[in-house]
Parts: sequence; structure tokens; C-alpha cells
Amino acid sequence: MPARDQPSRRYDAPPPQPRSNYDVESDTHRGPYSSESGSPGTYDGRGFYDQHTYDPYPPQDSDSESGIGVSTSAPHAEYTGGAGQIREAYPAWSADRQIPLSKEEIEDVFLDLTQKFGFQRDSMRNMFDFTMQLLDSRASRMSPNQALLTLHADYIGGQQANYRKWYFAAQLDLDDVVGKLQNPGLNRLRSKRGPNKHAAREKSLNDAMERWRQAMNNMSQYDRLRQIALYLLCWGEGAQIRFVPECLCFIFKCADDYYRSPECQNSTEAIPEGYYLRAVVKPLYRFIRDQGYELIEGKFVRRERDHEDIIGYDDVNQLFWYPEGIARIILSGGGRPLVELPPSQRFLALERVDWNRVFFKTYYEKRSFGHLLVNFNRIWVIHISMYYFYTSFNSPTVYAFHGVTARAMTWSAVALGGAVATIIMILATFAEFSYIPPTWTNTSHLMRRLLFLFVTLALTCGPTFYVAIAEQNGTAGQLALILGIAQFFISVFTMLLFAIMPSGRMFGDRVAGKSRKYLASQTFTASYPALSKPARAASILLWVLVFGCKFTESYFFLTLSLRDPIRVMVGMKIQGCHDKYFGSALCRNHVALTLTLMYIMDLVLYFLDTFLWYVIWNTVFSIFRSFVLGLSIWTPWRDIYARLPRRIYGKLLATGDMEVKYHPKVLVSQIWNAIIISMYREHLLSIEHVQKLLYHQVDTGDAVGKRSLRAPPFFISQGERGFKGEFFPPGSEAERRISFFAQSLTTELPAPLPVDAMPTFTVLTPHYSEKILLSLREIIREEDQHTRVTLLEYLKQLHQLEWDNFVKDTKILAEETEMFNGPNPLAGAENAEKKQDDLPFYFLGFKSAAPEYTLRTRIWASLRAQTLYRTVSGMMNYSKAIKLLYRVENPEVVQEFGGNTDHLERELESMARRKFKFVVSMQRYSKFNKEEHENAEFLLRAYPDLQIAYLDEEVSKEGGDARIFSALIDGHSEIIPETQRRIPKFRIELPGNPILGDGKSDNQNHAIIFYRGEYLQLIDANQDNYLEECLKIRNILGEFEEYAVSNQNPYARWDGKDASRTPVAIVGAREYIFSENIGILGDLAAGKEQTFGTMSARSMAWIGGKLHYGHPDFLNALYMNTRGGVSKAQKGLHLNEDIYAGMNAFGRGARIKHTEYFSCGKGRDLGFGTILNFQTKIGTGMGEQMLSREYYYLGTQLPIDRFLTFYYGHPGFHINNMLVILSVQIFILTMVFLGTLNESVTVCRYTANNQLVKGLSGCYNLSPVFDWIHRCIYSLLLVFLIAFLPLFTQELIERGTWKAVLRLAKQFGSFSPFFEIFSTQIYTHSILSNLTFGGARYIATGRGFATARINFSTLFSRFAGPSIYLGIRTLLMLLYVSLSLWTPYLIYFWVSITALCLAPFMFNPHQFVISDFVVDYREFLRWMSRGNSRSHANSWIGYCRLSRTTITGYKRKRLGHPSEKLSGDVPRASWRAVLFSEIIWPIVMAVIMVIAYMFVKAFPDPDGKIPPSPLIRIAIIALGPLVWNAAILLTLFIVSLFLGPILDANFPKFGAVMAFIAHILGTIGMIGFFELLWFLELWKTSHAILGLITVITIQRAIHKLLVSVFLTREFKHDETNRAWWTGRWYGRGLGAHVMSQPAREFAVKIIELSLWSSDLLLGHLLLFMLTPPMMIPYFDTIHATCLFWLRPSQQIRAPVFYSKQKKQRRWIMIKYGTIYVSTILLFVALISLPIIFQSALHGSCSLCKSI
Repeated sequence: MPARDQPSRRYDAPPPQPRSNYDVESDTHRGPYSSESGSPGTYDGRGFYDQHTYDPYPPQDSDSESGIGVSTSAPHAEYTGGAGQIREAYPAWSADRQIPLSKEEIEDVFLDLTQKFGFQRDSMRNMFDFTMQLLDSRASRMSPNQALLTLHADYIGGQQANYRKWYFAAQLDLDDVVGKLQNPGLNRLRSKRGPNKHAAREKSLNDAMERWRQAMNNMSQYDRLRQIALYLLCWGEGAQIRFVPECLCFIFKCADDYYRSPECQNSTEAIPEGYYLRAVVKPLYRFIRDQGYELIEGKFVRRERDHEDIIGYDDVNQLFWYPEGIARIILSGGGRPLVELPPSQRFLALERVDWNRVFFKTYYEKRSFGHLLVNFNRIWVIHISMYYFYTSFNSPTVYAFHGVTARAMTWSAVALGGAVATIIMILATFAEFSYIPPTWTNTSHLMRRLLFLFVTLALTCGPTFYVAIAEQNGTAGQLALILGIAQFFISVFTMLLFAIMPSGRMFGDRVAGKSRKYLASQTFTASYPALSKPARAASILLWVLVFGCKFTESYFFLTLSLRDPIRVMVGMKIQGCHDKYFGSALCRNHVALTLTLMYIMDLVLYFLDTFLWYVIWNTVFSIFRSFVLGLSIWTPWRDIYARLPRRIYGKLLATGDMEVKYHPKVLVSQIWNAIIISMYREHLLSIEHVQKLLYHQVDTGDAVGKRSLRAPPFFISQGERGFKGEFFPPGSEAERRISFFAQSLTTELPAPLPVDAMPTFTVLTPHYSEKILLSLREIIREEDQHTRVTLLEYLKQLHQLEWDNFVKDTKILAEETEMFNGPNPLAGAENAEKKQDDLPFYFLGFKSAAPEYTLRTRIWASLRAQTLYRTVSGMMNYSKAIKLLYRVENPEVVQEFGGNTDHLERELESMARRKFKFVVSMQRYSKFNKEEHENAEFLLRAYPDLQIAYLDEEVSKEGGDARIFSALIDGHSEIIPETQRRIPKFRIELPGNPILGDGKSDNQNHAIIFYRGEYLQLIDANQDNYLEECLKIRNILGEFEEYAVSNQNPYARWDGKDASRTPVAIVGAREYIFSENIGILGDLAAGKEQTFGTMSARSMAWIGGKLHYGHPDFLNALYMNTRGGVSKAQKGLHLNEDIYAGMNAFGRGARIKHTEYFSCGKGRDLGFGTILNFQTKIGTGMGEQMLSREYYYLGTQLPIDRFLTFYYGHPGFHINNMLVILSVQIFILTMVFLGTLNESVTVCRYTANNQLVKGLSGCYNLSPVFDWIHRCIYSLLLVFLIAFLPLFTQELIERGTWKAVLRLAKQFGSFSPFFEIFSTQIYTHSILSNLTFGGARYIATGRGFATARINFSTLFSRFAGPSIYLGIRTLLMLLYVSLSLWTPYLIYFWVSITALCLAPFMFNPHQFVISDFVVDYREFLRWMSRGNSRSHANSWIGYCRLSRTTITGYKRKRLGHPSEKLSGDVPRASWRAVLFSEIIWPIVMAVIMVIAYMFVKAFPDPDGKIPPSPLIRIAIIALGPLVWNAAILLTLFIVSLFLGPILDANFPKFGAVMAFIAHILGTIGMIGFFELLWFLELWKTSHAILGLITVITIQRAIHKLLVSVFLTREFKHDETNRAWWTGRWYGRGLGAHVMSQPAREFAVKIIELSLWSSDLLLGHLLLFMLTPPMMIPYFDTIHATCLFWLRPSQQIRAPVFYSKQKKQRRWIMIKYGTIYVSTILLFVALISLPIIFQSALHGSCSLCKSI
């Protein structure tokens, strides 16, 4: 057989044995694969692969049978090994291993399919290589035959194969009888209502499955491979269809049926390349794209639709779950259903399908809080019903008749708890109706459930009416009592039923029902993996303990403390108060209203309690689990190190298979030395430390000259005390890594396989625009004038030791270079000069600016920041680890190559390349700028095996749509000299732009086709990895439980054993946050990760509740990719894309594990703003999850213990945050009401022995209420403190008592409680706003170091809406409470509510530097007043418009003004969403505050006169400013309308002057009205404050009402604002709107003036609060120490300014300092003068008496 030559390849191999219905014509293979027909339209027509280049994925030539001729392009045929044999590309799939099909035959199959279906050539080559690598990976640990069989079983026909599950779920076994190719009659077996329908159906299903198994068993290996190849080819070009796995199954089924038909077998001409993409993929892609985007003026623009109007991936996918759905697929033209065609014709008919008429919504993701009710109904039932049982039993006075509570009434009233549970269920069912479309499978069981619930409601509340009437009339006898008791027990049973039974299993069991119609729903949403018995027991025990403790504690602590207040308050009527309009009605009901608020408060605390107990018990379980796993520090330390060598040998090396020729010590020494040297290379250890840690060869002293290995002193001296400090710097990174490595090996690890038998795996990293490598400029220049330090300086402070080691290293290098290049003639010999000479090294790390030196410093810094280079160099340790393990475990390989290190290195390289791939998906690679491109090139040169997948765009010359390709390059790809770009190895056309969602998941999806092997590790672009962790890779891949392979054919027989084995889809790992020592915020972020990512994950994975996959997790790639990929991708809805992959795998029956012994590094955000951006992203993402169908399935289908684990582990945390904030607000509101009582009536006081103090007759007994207040404050304090418990215990276990106490002390010393309170509010706000308005989007979080000071106006505009406004309103209420009802306990509230207002400024670097503060003040004033005469990117008016548009939305018309860029794209909020949060709630708050104010004013003054109506007074003060603003605006409008057009051209500041006048007058009006109120209150401060709060709530309600109800959509630009002030309405491009806009703008300006004035006053108030600390000397140093945890000596210097800047700053200081001081004086005067002169000022106030 001649050696084949490359350009025109022929396959002359004789056809193998005859195959079933497959006609081999070797000639047909030549057509589309001869290389002359280059790839379409790319790179000047040359075929990609004509260029004899280095190509790690060659079109394989080295024919295994012939073994003649070495192909020029096969990389693995580079050299001949020991025996002169040629290196195989896929060594495990070689001729000497009885392979079922040779590589060439497999390639023939791919070529044949490509011709028959029109797949792309590059996709075919990619998938061929994919399949071969997969077979090679499997065949390396089992026989090739078995490898192919198991692969087919996993993809197509096995018990766990998704395709088989779908086939039966969609009832296709009825469509084509398995085993027969065609089913002539298409009479679907409609389920006939027969007598024994159930049994018959089950039998028919079992028979069908048995037929399926036999068909699979009888298949030839050739056909099996053909099916795998066809599936992979469909998948490889599927693009967005990869997100809809069952749709892909359907396409594969059509293709497979077509292939087996005579038409396909007999056709002679090939289908043109690209047919599959054009006819099958593109129409579906277009449908999905057009759901979210529309074409406007040649550009795709996001449609203004919310999820409920978008048919998303999940809706598309669910159509294929049901036979009724598949029957909806109709062809365009006649509208004929596709199923009416015989199966063999369906594939070619797919291009004629009219997809727009096929799909529909299968679940409405409406924005509403009803989702919380539906998904978590059991939580509400458990809590509210139990709370009702407890509280009603303890409120006997409420239902007492004639002052006596009868027993029958008590039973019956308490029994209403059952009715409460039923009402919750009824509401949940109604809500469910609105989320589920009324289709074939859904609504029947909902109707049945509703009927049942109404009957239950009658049973649980009916008897109460009878008992109450009987008791009222005094006719109740024994019957009433019996009825009451019966009703109570029915109630308890009802409540238990609703609390335990998942609602999805009531009336039509969607989880375990036998009916065939539920099969799809069970298969894809409710196949939850069963827990082992111990784990299930632990799960149940956890919840029994949590609720046991909770119910006990809540009863005695919360409910009983409410008993006495209820007793004294129920009958209490306030005497002697009267209102002009309401008479005494207010006073009669005021106490009842207060009591209602107290009930609500108690209910909220009742919810918080549960979370508290969950945290406690979860921590206990986690600690218990860590002791079981052997993870704790409390196992004696010395043993950990002393036993380390033995453990390395026993656990990391595959020693079982090794012949014991070599001493274990020799093998372990190689591993250990490699770890230590890698740390030395990373500059973590100095040379002195290394000497003490390495194994050394020493002479034994024998005459023979034998040498032996000496263990490092480190292992030997473990017996002595005080060993630690000598071996590595104390507290260093090296110490942490070595101790974690030693500790992790104490746990149980799966045994490793030998390297050549281990599975192949891929690391995949999506990259968008993250830093690849820091440039020199970024390192040694300050970012802006607000930064006081260069990045290099800062990093040197943080990593002092590592910098010293780096400098030593560099100096040695420089000296060597000098010796090499000859000495420097100018170098002085004196030491002093030498030291001076070395200064540049210590400052910059280099002395000569040669690129090789500067590059070293750049790399040093990049490896300590969050860069892609750090990630790549970390993950490439896998390659080093595989080489190391291979060399250590196979010493014969080393011997074979003797002294030829090149060949040895190549052998190791090829092994590493075969077992490990690294793909970075650089979405923007083709659009990189010069610097980014150079950095990417540097990566490829440093790591040639790194593969980069990117999107390549090709603009067509005719001006049609650009074609987009997925392309792959690596460091071996050839560079085109003209463009300096590399030639891709694969370039696969996509149906269109793949980025339809939030980006990350689409980016992963386009690159997923380039992964290789069986497992994937998903890594973010801010992670790191270490050599010693990478050595455990074989152990962690063993967690997938696929190492031990039975030799039995998977289709031989299906018994229970294999079926019950649930596959492992995800193996979680720990993350170490490497930014934890960078100040308080880095530490808090790290603490969160430790508690959630490690501690919770540990216990949750044990009891089957771990869903979330964080980023170092490993995925079973085959499992995930046949079930919709590694993440979901609908824009907005799947913002936290990764958690959906976990929920998807969990619902489809896979296990999710968590490992403790493997850890990756991970960076976190370090600045206050970026951390909160990240939390906002998590919060809004959680809001989106609440809407998702996954939560609906989990919430309504999981059994109770697993449901609770899911709830408290995921949404419960966020709902708890919402309740914490709510509890504080309700508590303060309750206190306001109690304050009004305390202030207005006489409260009884008692002496020590409970005697009433004399002279207090007619007093009101409120002392039990004050006791209750103290209990509440304790509860809230506890809720807050318990948040620190998990972190403390985690530290305690892993690092010891001292470190745990120290860390907690450091956190509290650095004001971390302030941050916690603030972040709770941010979480709450982001979820609430998301559930109301939507707008979840990916926020790119800053990964840099937060050393820059952010100015006041930026922080104010970012945090005013989420937190500061709420904080100030609550602070005013608290001020009133403190004035009217002081108790020392309130200090806690003062602290926590101040945190809501001031936290952003407290965590701002250098906030308290006086000069910067004044400059800030100037910027704040300018920010407030900019943007009125010309538009400005950063102004108050822009901020105000932006916050308004979430409600109003934008006009669709585009005018192309530059200021349009400033506004994001926000859809208009729906009416339903806005109604509650923006209209009803503010009005309710206003009404409540008005009631409080009126109550205070309803008592006669000391002279006995009844005051005038407070309602009129409050109306004047509240509406006055609005009228005043309207008057100002109207006057100025007329002025500007007449003068503006004349003056505006000559005086560009005209508009600004007009705006300035209006705003100043508005502010004066606002202050004036408050002073008037105070004056009318006769200077009584507490009443004035209460009045002020009431005024604020009224004005807020009016503003919200105006914006929500009356405002039309906003223009995208700010022309109308400028037109208003300048009076020039023409020439603004407003068109017809010019008539309507002035009226709209008038309404807007009235609101804006009020808001502007209040923001100006609020801004000043915050600045005043921040002023006192600046008066303390050295406060900035103390503040910086708290923030950065740097000693004052190491702290960042003051900035250096030029003399011009100094002069400018001095002038600003004088000018604005004066203004600031005068505003402080004015503020003090306005408050203190009235207080000082109050007696003189009110005199005889006749006005006060009339209003």
C-alpha cells in the first residue's frame, strides 16, 4: 500500500465485512473531502490543511495497519520511540488492541454522514477528533470494544442515556415500534379507556423497553459508532440548539430514520456542505433570536418584552417532551403536521417547518411575588399556621364573650390555624393558575385541588361560626365543645398535610404517578437522585432538630412574651381625646392598631428564628461532618506532617500497579521536591527555606560510595516543639498551601489510576475583556489623581517576602547576564555604591529597561492580581502534574530514553497533551486591540498547548449578513505574516451571532465543541491553581465513580443494580479566596465564600441539597452536554447561569458531590462598590430564579426534608435578608406608635414590690409592652450576631482557636457589622426591585485593587436609592422614638440605621482627609447643578431621570443625540408590578403616619382647649412646597419662553441661571415650610419630627403616584430638560411632541424640584455626619489601618502634586471650605435658635390656634 500523499487524499482501504443496510462505495468519499476545494471563502482560497503545518489534530494518516510512511503533519509522529515504532495520535485505539473499527473506518463513517446530511467539513474533522479522543480516553482503562459499547450506552441507548429517556417520555415507542424500521400505519395508540388500562399501559411500556434493549444489543458495533457519530455531528453544529437537548434528540431521531431509509442509501449525489446548518439549525436559531431581538435600521435591538412574552429555550425544549407537542410541528404551505409523514421523510422536511406557528409558552415567568407563594407554599404554611396556633392560644381576651373565654371557643379559635393553612394553599393555587398555560397536562389537577381546598376550608372554619354564635347567646353545651375539639384535630391534620405534602403530588402525582402523561414531567423535572439511608436519616434529623428547637424557643421566648401585652391592650380604650373630623374613633382604635403592628412584628421574628436555628444546626452538622472526614485541625498537627510522605505514596501515587522495584522514599522525594521547587519559582520561599524542605542525596560513608536520600529536616523535626517558624515564613502563603496539602491528605481519597489509564479532561475558561497581563504602565503609574499609590507599590506592601525573594532572584539573573556579556566598565567596586546601584531593583524589580527584565516584573505583578495570565499559568500546572506523575510512576520510561532528555520531554509532553486540554473561550479575540493581541500571543508562546476558541466574523462583499464562525487556535497554529494572525485549526460556521443572552453562557456554548475527553472543569478568568492540588486530579476524577468498569455488555440485561446507580454530574471543590488578606472587604468576601462555598456545601452535599456549582467544580461533560449544556442562556432570566446547570442535573436524576481535599484559588472583588455590584448581581439573579420554572419544579415536587434543605440553602437566605430589613422597619414603626401612646397618656409606673406609684390614677398599664420591646431588641441583635457564627466555627476547626478569635476581632475592629447590615439592605433592594421592575443584567465586577478614593456624589448617586433614602427615613422615625420613649436598647438601632446611611462613605479609602473632603464638597455642588444648559455625563438631573425610567420606560423613537448614550435600555415596568410597590405601599405608609400624627394632636392642651384639626395643618405643610414649586416654575417658564430665544444664543449660561434660581427658591421653600411646622407646634421638637416624617411619607406617595400614573414614556435624550430652562423648544427634534412635552415637563419639574431640594439637604446632612471624625488627629491613618490592614508604617503615602495643582487645591480649600463652614453655621442656627429662643418666639400665636 503506497504512502498516502497529503493534498488529494484517497481511501483505498478494502471495505470491511458486509454491514447492515450500508452500502460502501469508496469513490463517494472523495468529493467533498479533497483538499483542493478549500474551505468556503476563507483565507484566499487555500485549503486550510494543504500547508503541511504543525497540526495537533491532523486528518489522521498514519495508518495503523500499514505502518508505512510518516505523514508530515501528524504531530505525534515526530520521532521514533525505543523500538522505532511511530507514536500514535490515539494510542489506546491502536491495531494491536483488537479494536472493533480502525481509525480509517471511523473516518469513513464521518465522511459518509457528512455527505449524506451536508455537515460542514471542519465540523466533521472536529467531531472526528472529538470521538477519537473520547474513545482513546475510555479505551485506556477498558477494552476498545467495551469503550465503544459504553459510549453508545451513554449517548444513545443505555439506561441513563438522555435520548432513550426522551424517546419513551415523548411516547415515540408508540409512533415507531422499536426493532422495526418503519411503522406503516401512523395510528398512534391513543389511550383508550379500557377496564384495565393502567396495568396494560405499564406492561406495554415495559415490553417496549425490553424491545429497545434487544434492538440495542443486536446492533453491530459499526452501527453503534454510526449513531454516536451522527448524534455528535448534529450536536457539533447545533449552536443554540445545544441549549434545547430534547429538540436535539428529535432532530437526531429524524436524521437517523432518514439514514436508514432506502432513499438515503440509494442516493448517489452528496447533499451540499452546509445543508444541515442552513435547513435545520438556522430556522430554529432565527426563531430563538427573534424572540428577544428585532431588526431596526439594520441593527438588532433588544425587544421590550419581559420573560412572560418571550418563548425561551425552556419553552422550545418542553414542546418536544409530549407527543401532543410534537404533533404541533407543521409544515409551511398546507399546514400539514410533520408526524403525518413517514419517519424516513421527516428529516428532509424539517426545512419546510414553520417554527413560528409551532411553539408556545409552557410556563409564564411573570414578575410577581406570587411565585414566592407558589414555590415555597410549605414554608408559609408551616410558619403562619404554627404562629397562628401559638398566638391564638395566647390571646384568649380577643375572643372572650362577656369577659369570659369558654373552653369550646378556645378549641375552635385555635383550630382556625387549619383554615389559615387552607387559605394560603388556595391563594397559591390561584397564583399557580396564572403561571401555567391551560394546556393538556396542567389544569385538571389544579381544578381538583381547588375543589378539595374549598371543602377543607369549610371543615376547618365552619364550626367556629356555630360555636361563636352559641357562646354569644349562651346556648353552647357539650356539642359546641365536641365540635371545637373535632375541628381542632382536623385542623392539625390539614396543616400537617399541607406542610409535608408537595403540592405537585396532590391530585395527579407528577412525581411518582404511574400515568404515562406524567412520564415526561417525571423524567426531566422530578427524577431526584435518592439519598443513601444514613444521609436521608441525617437530612430528616437536621430538620427535626431545627424545627424542634425553633418551635420550643419561639413559644417560650416570642409567644409568651406577647401574652401579657395582649391581655392589657385588648380592652384598652384611650379616654379624653377628640378629633375635629373623626371624633373619638381614632382614640378608640389606636391601641388596636398598635397591637396589630406588634402581631406582625412577632410573625416576622418567628420567620427569622427558623433561619437562626438552621444556621446553628447546619454549622453543627458541618462540623460533625468535617470530623468524620478527618478534616479538622484538632487531629494532632505533628502527625499531619510526619505522616505526609507515607500519605503521598499511598494516596496520590497509583502504587497498587507498580512493581516494587523502587523504594517509596525515592518516589515521594521526587513529588515533594517538585512541590517545593514550584513554590520557590513562585517566589514564595527563599533559598534558605528551600534547603530545609528538600530531600537531599548524601554519601553514606561506605567505601563503595553509595549515596542515600536524606529526608528534609521538616519531616524529621516534627517531634520537637516550635518547629514551624524555621521552615517557612510564619503566616505566609507557602505555609498555608503546605498545611492545606498535608491536611487534605488525611481525608479519604478515591484511589488513582495509572497516568496512561486516566480519563482525558478539559479545563474551560470563558474570557470577555478581563485583563490578560498587566502592562508596565498600569503597574508603575497611578490610575488617577484619587489613587495614592501605584499598583506595584501596593502589591509590594501586601507581598513583602515574595518581593524580596523576587528581587534576589532578579539580581542573580542580572549578575549572570553580566558575566555572560562581560562586566559593566562603570560598575564601582565599593559596597555603598553597590547598594545604591541595587535601588532600582527594590523599587521596580529591574534596572535595565530591556523587555526581558520589565516582563519579569509585569509577570510578578500579574500573578498577584486577578489576571487571565494567573489563571492560565495556574491551570497549566495540570500539565506539569501529569508529566511528574508519569515520570515518577514509570521509571522505565526514563531509562528507555537514557540521556536523551529531549526525547524524554517529548514523551512526557505527548502524555500530558493526551490527558489534559485547556480551552480559553476568548469571545473578543478577533476584535482585540494591539496590546490585548500581544498579550494573547504571549500566552500562546508561553503555553503552546493552550487553545483559544474565538468568534471570527466575515463580512460579505454583497452587504448581506456577516457570517460568524467558531474558530480554534493554539500555540502551534501557523502565523500569517501579513496580518500576524494565526490560521485556525477548525473554523465552523454558526447560524448567526451566538451571543443572545448575558454573554457568559453563550461564550461557553460556542466553545464547548472544542472540549475533549470525558470531564470538564469550569474555571473563571480570576482563578488560580497550584501544583500540589493538581497532583490530586486523578483522585478527584475518581469521584465520578466511573473508574471501575464492569466487562459486562451494558445491553446484556437491565436488572435493578445498574438502573439504581445514579450518575454523578457535578463534583464540587473548595475555593480559597486569595484576596482574603487584602483588608477588611477582601476578608469579608473570603469569609462569605468560606461559609457558603465550603461549610454549607459540605453539609448540603451530604444531605443532597447542593445545587450551586461554584467555579472550580468538575462536570461529567457527556452527561451535561446531552442535557442542555453546562449553563443556561436566556437573557436576564438565567443571569446566574451556573446554578441552573445544577438544578437541571438534579431534576434529571444526577448526583452532585462536594470534595474537601481539592481547592482552587479564586479572586473576589475588593472595593466597596464592586462588592456591592457583585451582591446586586447575585440579588437580582436570585429574583430571576424565583420566577424560573426550575424553582417551581423544586418547590412543588421535592419531599419535605429535601425541600427545606433546598429552600434554606438558596432562596431562604435572601428571603431572610428581606425579612431582617422588614423587621427593623416594622419594629421602628411599632415603636413610633408606642411612642405616641407613651407621650400622650399617663403610663402606670410600679414600685419594686409591684405597688402602683401614688398619684397615677387613671393611668394605662403598658409595662408588659415595654418588656416585650426589650425581648424584640434581643431577638434582632441575636439574628445579627448569629451571622458571624459559621465563619468563627469554620476558622476554629481549620485554623485553631487563636486564629478564629483574632479574625473575628479584626473584623469587628474594622466595622464589619456596618458592612453586613448595609449588604443585607443591598440584597433586599436588588431582589425587590428585580421582582417589581426586572432589569437583571450582568454587571462586570471590578477585579482591581480598591485603593482609589471615590467621590461623594458618585457614592451618593449609587447608593441613595437602594439604601440611603430608607436609612434617613428610618433615622427620623428613630429620632422621634428616642424623644418619646427613650431606652438604652435603642443605641443598637442607632448604630445599625446609621450604617444604612454612612456605610458607603465609611469604607471609602481616605474618606477623612480634609483637603480631599473639601474638593469632594465642590464636586458634589457641581454635580447637583450641572446638566441644565448643556447635557453632562455625570449630573444630578441625569441620575434623577435614570431612576425614574425604571417605571416610565423610554420612548421607542430614536433621535441620535449624543446624550442618548447615557441611558441604559430599560423596559417599562408592567402595571401589575408597579401597583403594589409604587402606589399602594407608599399610600398605606402615608396613611399610617397621618394616623399617628393625628392621635398625638387629639389631646387637649394644658389649658384644656382641643387643638384645631391636625389634618388641615399636615395638608398645608405637605402640599405647600409642591404649590410653591409650581408657582416658581410657572413664572420662570413664562420668563424663559420670552427671553430665552433672545438671550440663549449670546449667554450660553442662561438656562443654568434660570435653573439655579428655581432650585434655590425651591430649597428655601422646603426649609421654610419645615420651620413653619415647628413654629405651629410651638417649638415642641418631638411633635415637629413626627409631623416631618408624616410630611415626607405624604410627599413620597404623591411623587410616586404622579410618576407611576401620569407620566408618559421618557425621551432617551435630555433635550426637553434643556428646552424647559432655555425656553428654546424649537430645533430640539421633538417633532409633534413639542406641544405635549411642556405640560409633561411641568409635572416632572415639580417633582424634580422637591427631590432636588431634599437631596441637597440630605447630602449636606451626610457630610455633616462625616465631619466630626476629621477633627480627630491621625484619624485617616486609623481609618486606613482598619480598611487595608496595613501597619501605619507601611501605609500609602500622601499624593504628590505639582505646584500648579497645589495652588489650585489651596484656592479650592479656601473658597469651598468657607462655603461649607457657613452652611454648617446656617444649619446649626436654623435648629438651635428656635430652641434657645422658643419662649420669646411663639408669644401669642393666633395662627397656631387656627391651623
